[in-house]
Amino acid sequence: MTVEKTHLEICNLTKEQYPQIKTLMDQAYPDLGGAWPSHTIFRLIDQFPEGQIGIVDDGVLVGLALSVQVDYARFSNPHTYEDIADGHDRVFSDTAGDALYGLDVAISETHRGMRLGRRLYDARKELCRQYNLRAILAGGRIPRYYNHSNEMTPMEYIAKVDQKELYDPILSFQLANDFQVKRLLKKYLPEDQESVGYATLLEWNNILYEPTDTVINIVKSIVRVGAVQWQMRKVESVEEMLKQVEYFVDTVSDYQSDFILFPEFFNAPLMGLTEQVNQTEAIRNLAEYTETFKNAMSRMAIEYNANIITGSMPVADGDKIYNVSYLCHRSGKIDEQRKIHITPHEQNDWVIQGGDKIAVFETDAGRVGIQICYDVEFPELSRIMAKEGLEILFVPFWTDTKNSYLRVRHCAQARAIENECYVVIAGSVGNLPEVESLDVQFAQSAVLTPSDFSFPHDATLNEATTNTEMLLFSDLDMDKLKILHSEGTVRNLKDRREDLYDIMLKKVSDDKKVSADKQKSSF
Repeated sequence: MTVEKTHLEICNLTKEQYPQIKTLMDQAYPDLGGAWPSHTIFRLIDQFPEGQIGIVDDGVLVGLALSVQVDYARFSNPHTYEDIADGHDRVFSDTAGDALYGLDVAISETHRGMRLGRRLYDARKELCRQYNLRAILAGGRIPRYYNHSNEMTPMEYIAKVDQKELYDPILSFQLANDFQVKRLLKKYLPEDQESVGYATLLEWNNILYEPTDTVINIVKSIVRVGAVQWQMRKVESVEEMLKQVEYFVDTVSDYQSDFILFPEFFNAPLMGLTEQVNQTEAIRNLAEYTETFKNAMSRMAIEYNANIITGSMPVADGDKIYNVSYLCHRSGKIDEQRKIHITPHEQNDWVIQGGDKIAVFETDAGRVGIQICYDVEFPELSRIMAKEGLEILFVPFWTDTKNSYLRVRHCAQARAIENECYVVIAGSVGNLPEVESLDVQFAQSAVLTPSDFSFPHDATLNEATTNTEMLLFSDLDMDKLKILHSEGTVRNLKDRREDLYDIMLKKVSDDKKVSADKQKSSF
């Protein structure tokens, strides 16, 4: 399966998908009765449609997770599978329940190894938060226990799996997804010979749970971002650099980040693989690797379940070279943003051209924009994006001196305050004297915020150690932006005097003229 043909989307299951549901469940549970009958699935969809989650790839169902609402007090205590599902004939869902109970999960054989199970579990967690449920409960099989049942008790087996001395495909997965074993369930599923009839009662607690009724926001409210402060180093091959990229993606994914940001021209050391007498030819040679990097990082976005902003790379478009950043969605979709404003160095040495499209991208974790380095020093771009609902602005940059860096940093901070959004900046560090234009780098990556009581006193949520290779993580509270827009101490977006001035984008794609006075703000 190629990245180009993978287009994953989370959806709620429908009755029309039952033939595909049956195929997946038959594959996943051949020894436990296979798929549930259609009337049971239909009843489940009727009772609790939001809890029946699927993943489709170009319209084909490739993963599913079933769940019901239950009473926490009852099902956090000993029970059996029959208490939830009466022989697959009926499933009991309590609309007044205060907990989510996870039932069967199934992944297509063609899509295993792509971490879709984790994606389904993340969707369940978000559903739990949206419905203000106190926890997710699940009866988890321990299918490798039968190999050890003569030499250890179930609790000893569970302890060894928890300590990673043993591996169990289900329990190890559950523990890796922040579930904890609450108790051992005896005779949970007697016909489960692999688990010798035992199961673990697993629990994931919703720390945002409020016992009183609250208004639930269906949009993801907490977004985690990761920024890579990249060390410029000599490399011998494209494969060596991609291995380093995947290391960072894997590490950031372990922290369950929604976004990963790389710096501008982070792969520029590859210019050292060819002759550099002519800088124009050197940048064109570097552009030959861009398609490889784009496809590889799109694959990583899918496999590691994180949206990746690829920093930026040169792209040859006919006889012109552009500085381009790709947004590799974890669904498989790829968007691009070309650098608009080109520095004198880029123009004189590399003959790079400026793009003419400004976009705000809809993602599964908010509306985001990308401005490559110098672009953030022009406030008009951010204001146009803000009118389109910008929530997070990503700025991959590449600067050589402190004063160059501070231009980017201070302007990025201003954009966060002016447009009431989060701004994430990431740059490169280190010295590479053997490659032209990469002699020195200066960076201090950061996550910047608006300036008001709900945000840090210095409007800086987090920042890296200066000139040190490292990763930066921050949780962005999207609800704070909504409150700021309408209830902030000052309201930079609402208080604009559009009767006196205007910002107009004169040249856009599809011959569609976008004017600030015609775009309807949601603020």
